Amino acid sequence: MEEVAALSDKINLEVFNFIVDKEQADKYHVDKIPATIIMGEKDYGIRFYGIPSGYEFSTLLEDIVMVSNGDSGLSDDSQKILSEISESLHLQVFVTPTCPYCPAAVYLAHQLAFEKSDLIRGDMIEATEFPHLSHHYNVGAVPKIVINDKVEFEGALPEKQYLDKLIEATNKV
Repeated sequence: MEEVAALSDKINLEVFNFIVDKEQADKYHVDKIPATIIMGEKDYGIRFYGIPSGYEFSTLLEDIVMVSNGDSGLSDDSQKILSEISESLHLQVFVTPTCPYCPAAVYLAHQLAFEKSDLIRGDMIEATEFPHLSHHYNVGAVPKIVINDKVEFEGALPEKQYLDKLIEATNKV
């Protein structure tokens, strides 16, 4: 992260200690480390848990650009559907650094979080760095997406199908 921040004076890096800076960890809902938050004027709910290496490095860069430009890049139809969501959604996207399909799933979760940051949080979770979570969610293939512990699916779905899963999660008890 220090090397990325050194590339431009427009990128600021703040480093916190998970134990010593517990108040900051709580403020940003960071419950595991290493953690990276991409934010601009506000916290958009974009999280990386584990090192965004391999293919996920491109997602990190895309997220920085998205937040800098202030545009999620989602279609008008998707934005309309998101405007009707009224409950909190937590998207956990399990990945590995060598998965070529994972960045698309993570980036879409981050786009959704950016667009509806008051209610949606999108977490990239590097599966091998968090084996207890991978075991808990039965991660056998990546990307695996878990929404509010209610809806789970595998694969980098297109935007419309991903949103259908999001809506499904809001309708489950």
